[in-house]
Amino acid sequence: MTILSGYAQVIEPGVTAKTFRPVSAAEGEEETVFKYIDTASTRAEIGSVTAKLAAVKKVAIVGLGGTGSYVLDFVAKTPVGEIHLFDGDELLQHNAFRSPGAPSLDELVAKTKKAAYFKSIYDKMRNGIFVHDTYIGPENVNELRDMSFVFMCLEGPAKKLIVEKLEEFGIAFIDVGMGVYLSEGSLGGILRATTSTPGQRDHVRKRISFSDDADRNEYDVNIQIADLNAFNAALAVIKWKKLYGFYRDYENAYNSTYTIDSEMLISEDKGETADDQA
Repeated sequence: MTILSGYAQVIEPGVTAKTFRPVSAAEGEEETVFKYIDTASTRAEIGSVTAKLAAVKKVAIVGLGGTGSYVLDFVAKTPVGEIHLFDGDELLQHNAFRSPGAPSLDELVAKTKKAAYFKSIYDKMRNGIFVHDTYIGPENVNELRDMSFVFMCLEGPAKKLIVEKLEEFGIAFIDVGMGVYLSEGSLGGILRATTSTPGQRDHVRKRISFSDDADRNEYDVNIQIADLNAFNAALAVIKWKKLYGFYRDYENAYNSTYTIDSEMLISEDKGETADDQA
């Protein structure tokens, strides 16, 4: 192609055979959840690595706040079969400043449910996104029973119930948390991503807080920062990809924390094997 292009460019400088024409999934030879071909994987020649994530049939994201919405953004670009969104909240104005994308004023006025709003965005790219515009509680926690993996991006009393049920169902999950505080005019704090699989559960109770105390930090009163939400989500999704062999994992840590002011990233609760997934 380069040789032929060279002759053509002599006649007409700037002409190229690389048009980057969008290619719909219907034009491809393989079945895919995407509505157009994943040319990013083919371009980087990592199609066989990306295909490992196609083995994940159903992923649930419980909570679509700042961190949960970024988890969705990252997971939606993988070939997992289904993504189930659990959140009973409406999309409100403050959400626009800590989530991916940019809702219009009209969309905020409409007060669409978060799950439906985010589905409408990622439906443009892929199939297999399902809305559950409700909170998880005793009456519907069994809806998580059929999931292959769960991302827990919520706070509150329901967390303890969900953790107990996921352990009972034998489902792997990652819980994220972010404690941010204001001190002397600047924000500090810690981001956390805790992984739990059927092969390693003992560390969960000491890492995940199930407290519903009145003492609330900036995170609990909705002072969240988009870049911290995205980083917290990235910690979780990178670990999830490690569990399925997408990334190498020599440390096999089941708890990761990042401290803002010291730039300290700590990996703890290391497992015995690097492929201990559900």
